[in-house]
Amino acid sequence: MKDPGRVLWWDRTPPRRRHRRLTGSLDVDVAVVGAGFTGLSTAYHLRRLDPGIRVAILEARTVGYGSSGRNAGFTMTLFGLSLQVTKLRFGAARALEAHRYMERAVETTRGLIEELGIACDYEHPGFLRVATSPHHERRLRAELELAERLGIDGIEWLDADAIGLDGPRYFGALVESRAGLVDPAKLVAGWIEVLDRLGIPIFDETPVSEIRHAGPRRELRTPAGVVVADAVVLATNAWSHLLRPTRRLQVPVWTQAVATEPLGDRLDAIGWRHRRGIEDARNLVHYYRLTPDDRLLIGGRDIALAYGRNMDRTLDEGIFRGLEADAVELFPALEGVRFTHRWGGPVSATLDLAPAIGRAGKGIFYSLGCMGHGVSLTHLNGATLAELVTGRSGELSEVFFVDRRVLPLPPEPLRIGLAASIRAYLRLEDRLLDPR
Repeated sequence: MKDPGRVLWWDRTPPRRRHRRLTGSLDVDVAVVGAGFTGLSTAYHLRRLDPGIRVAILEARTVGYGSSGRNAGFTMTLFGLSLQVTKLRFGAARALEAHRYMERAVETTRGLIEELGIACDYEHPGFLRVATSPHHERRLRAELELAERLGIDGIEWLDADAIGLDGPRYFGALVESRAGLVDPAKLVAGWIEVLDRLGIPIFDETPVSEIRHAGPRRELRTPAGVVVADAVVLATNAWSHLLRPTRRLQVPVWTQAVATEPLGDRLDAIGWRHRRGIEDARNLVHYYRLTPDDRLLIGGRDIALAYGRNMDRTLDEGIFRGLEADAVELFPALEGVRFTHRWGGPVSATLDLAPAIGRAGKGIFYSLGCMGHGVSLTHLNGATLAELVTGRSGELSEVFFVDRRVLPLPPEPLRIGLAASIRAYLRLEDRLLDPR
């Protein structure tokens, strides 16, 4: 990936370069490829299930370099695009199962942060999904009706005057108390300390170029060394198409964000009387929040795609300018505010826009398709993967999206054409339903 831009979180907590490249050979029970939240949590939960297990993490760049270190820091219950889309794709029972899994994911993430003493500016103010058009009000009310029919509680409707924000013309919102906010870079740094204490090695600047069968075991080739393992966990999310076992299971999509200077007195002017994270009801959502130092962070708006194996896509200047304009349109009191940070990069999307965990051959396991909603999801997926790898069956490894059939993406150039067609449809519907 080319320069991700000036990432706000990395200014506060620079990525930790361990300068620990793998050289020579290494023999372990489990090799984890990828040092984002999925890989870090998987390694932790493997050791928690089996204190004697030998685990090593291989990271192509630096720990948290992917979306784990540059997301907006929402811990939330959203699975895929929406509860309605999940029901349409998998049925009502599985939509409920997915939501329960995500509720557990939020609480698991919060519990790990507290239990392990990770200082990451965690807050638990809840989450809003706001309607910015009459069409989106109907969409969100239908979402609430479905949740109530399924027996999901803790989600309520707020009329516009109860939302607690001055500026935009909202038409109402869903409010959910089960949601938190973190500084993702600090959370990454905290995980490094936890795994260091457990003696789990993380090798950075160690890309895996090939995974081979070596009798009953697996052999992972890196530029200066080789790892032999009984099992391999591919925690590579947006980069998963670069490895043969997961080549056609997901597509990377680029999302971007901007952040203002600290708002100071402007914060009172926009009337943000709570600190909830916010998303609107578009397909290509806007998401926004206050940071610990009271900046406005806003991201989303549109996505970008890349062809084939290319992960060096340049970020889109037009999306950055659009986000900055959107921030002022949402909150006119921010006219003239200085934007200090712009950044972005790829997240992982499956063809049916839902997460997937599974096996890609004997002894190879994967998790992908977190759709940009992965802070809490990845933490619980680590526990699920640990169950799968160790063969300790439990309720986590029995959820429906473990070993589900993932709709395969076609080879290029059909893949980019299909992904672009889906994006075009999502864009068109957003323009029709939210014509601001």
